[in-house]
Amino acid sequence: MGPKKKKKSSGKKKVSKAEQLRLQKEEEERRLKEEEEAQFQAQQEEAARLEKERIEQEQMEKLEAKDQERRESELAELHSLEQKFLSAQQWKTDYRAYGKWEHYLSCDGSPDPTVLQEINTFMSLWRDDQNEDVQLVMEKGEQVLNLIEKLQFLLLDTPPSEITEKETVQYQESILELQNLLHQKYNGATEHLLKCQSVPRLEVLDSKELTQHSKDNVEEPEEEEKKAREEPSMPTGEEMCSDGRKSAVSFKENSNSIADINETEEEIEKKSEILDIPSQVQHPLTQKEMNEKEEAITDENIVDLQQFVPVGGVYHIDALQLPPQVKQIKDWSMVEVLDVGLQAYPYPPEEAEDATYSPIQITLRLSDNVMYFEDPVIARWDPAGQQWRTDGISNITYERQAQSITFEMRAFYTIALLQDAHLNMPYQAWELQPTGTDEALLIVTTVFATIQIQIKGNQCMLSSVAVEEKDVLSYVTGKWLSPVDLRAVLKKAGVNIFPGAYSHKYVSVNKKAPIAEVRAYQQMALVASAFAFAWSKWNLEAGQEQVVFKVSEHLKADSVKDWSLYMFNGQKAQKLKITETSEAFSEELEEDSEFHSTLYHMLKDFASKEAIDKVETANFLFIDVVYQLLLATRVLTYS
Repeated sequence: MGPKKKKKSSGKKKVSKAEQLRLQKEEEERRLKEEEEAQFQAQQEEAARLEKERIEQEQMEKLEAKDQERRESELAELHSLEQKFLSAQQWKTDYRAYGKWEHYLSCDGSPDPTVLQEINTFMSLWRDDQNEDVQLVMEKGEQVLNLIEKLQFLLLDTPPSEITEKETVQYQESILELQNLLHQKYNGATEHLLKCQSVPRLEVLDSKELTQHSKDNVEEPEEEEKKAREEPSMPTGEEMCSDGRKSAVSFKENSNSIADINETEEEIEKKSEILDIPSQVQHPLTQKEMNEKEEAITDENIVDLQQFVPVGGVYHIDALQLPPQVKQIKDWSMVEVLDVGLQAYPYPPEEAEDATYSPIQITLRLSDNVMYFEDPVIARWDPAGQQWRTDGISNITYERQAQSITFEMRAFYTIALLQDAHLNMPYQAWELQPTGTDEALLIVTTVFATIQIQIKGNQCMLSSVAVEEKDVLSYVTGKWLSPVDLRAVLKKAGVNIFPGAYSHKYVSVNKKAPIAEVRAYQQMALVASAFAFAWSKWNLEAGQEQVVFKVSEHLKADSVKDWSLYMFNGQKAQKLKITETSEAFSEELEEDSEFHSTLYHMLKDFASKEAIDKVETANFLFIDVVYQLLLATRVLTYS
């Protein structure tokens, strides 16, 4: 037998169990100790945090108490600076009065459009004037358009305290009557022109030829216009008619022949501007009525004029019956006289059935003076409903490079090219920086364009509009205007950076409390002669009650580099510790900084004496223009 196997010792197993129990006990003791240490550390940290909060609270209370102590004196000092706004208001009031006095002294025969008796006498005299020479009517029309512009400017520029409701209604009615008179005179001049000039005899075309002829003739309006100027004895289908429209009047009496279709172009943009919103011109509504009217709109073909606006003028496309022609009999010129004036030729003809007549194809060459950032919406004016509609127009083709648009319509309409009024909102960024004594530059960057506006004294100037790094709209740049005029020029050109009363319905806005927003604009304007301001991404995170923006003292004509962040709620201003590149928003104060009741005094803590001197000596008209532009663009809400 082999040797016996030794039995395995159970001592090792017993030792392992004991060791395991010992290790477990040590682990439990270590865990308890760590928990005690962690608890102790947490208690210490909590105590430190509470102590820090207590210190911060005490410090905050001291700062707030200090702010309250000097609040009255700071507000008094701010009030003294804000007197510049009142000075600007008084200056503009005096300027308007001086303008009326200068007009009175000039005795140039032109009426004061604000004086009802003068404007009525002017219209009555011209209405009775039977001279229908086109050139004279055009010259007189320019005077009428200037009168209309003056009244429109007064309605926009005059503060409510200086104009009564009765005067407002009077000015609106005068505008409407002047427009109607202009309409009548252009019609009369066109009719007169078509009777003194010989018209080539046209062949009667069938419906297909009719439509094709319409296409061929409407596509070259500028060439025909040029021929008309070079050869005055030859007829043209594009003469001024009705509110500055060019009317293609080459129908033979009782004939279906068409020679041309009218089109508005650069020459009459000024005239058609007054018709941009016919519903408002023809039926001035109160705000309540407008709201009720908008709420009642359920037809998707009706254009919402709070969202879309006509850009580039209004196109009057008509076919008119040819008036009686002059007959030469020896030395006599004979023409039949009719009281009806110009008559529209119905299309489709009354005898045609709906299925048998062809649509009219129109090609419009668009003006270089207007920016269409997206394909324009084509709408027709519905006189019965007093509204713009998009039905009845089809097969729209927009050629961006050729700057033309082609479409078809079932009849002759007055049409407009509409653009979303809020295409350039919200803004991507903005910056306001001083460039000299009582000079500044406002830059607004949108998704489509970068707009630069120079400010100098009591005027402002559009210095550039850059689209895809190319300057456009050169015809409106470099002209010094009032803020009201500049707004009108930019809107007319299709570059709208001025939110309206209803814009918040169509734009995702960064809503801010009015007290914070308006007071921010006021105090930014007061110090704009020495400090630059710019957009901050943290304005979105600051909530509705306060605004956040970048600020830098800026006394030299170079780029701004050292930005700091400030927060303002209209009653308290503070400098923030965070920067534009911080990971999260925080209201923590910059070290060694305090609260102030005004933005002016907050900036004063870190400003040079030269900067403060420049603020205190800034011209009140410059301050007022800056404030008007900030309030018009509302950069703190629409960015």
